[in-house]
Amino acid sequence: MSQLPKRFERFLKEFPEIAVAYENLGDAVHKQGPLDEKSRALIKLAIATGAKMEGAVHAQVRKALKLKITKAEIRQVALLTIPTIGFPSAMAVMSWIDDILDQKKGK
Repeated sequence: MSQLPKRFERFLKEFPEIAVAYENLGDAVHKQGPLDEKSRALIKLAIATGAKMEGAVHAQVRKALKLKITKAEIRQVALLTIPTIGFPSAMAVMSWIDDILDQKKGK
């Protein structure tokens, strides 16, 4: 699933100026502060997991893999959620992570 979700692709076509502004905001916040790219990616994955946002988890896992973050590092983020968001929620997060990681096994 290397392509963008259809809803997001439609948003890009329908609202290109907003899409550019959104991308610029993302770029600006990434440039602020001392965190390196890997740390920022893992934190964004953790934020998506804590918010229980399946699509965001999928997107952040894809981004993490592009940065060569290991599957073990990605899965540790899910494990760290167990005492914070609860076991059932952590199992959901793990399944969302595996949605993307399992796709990468065949490639």
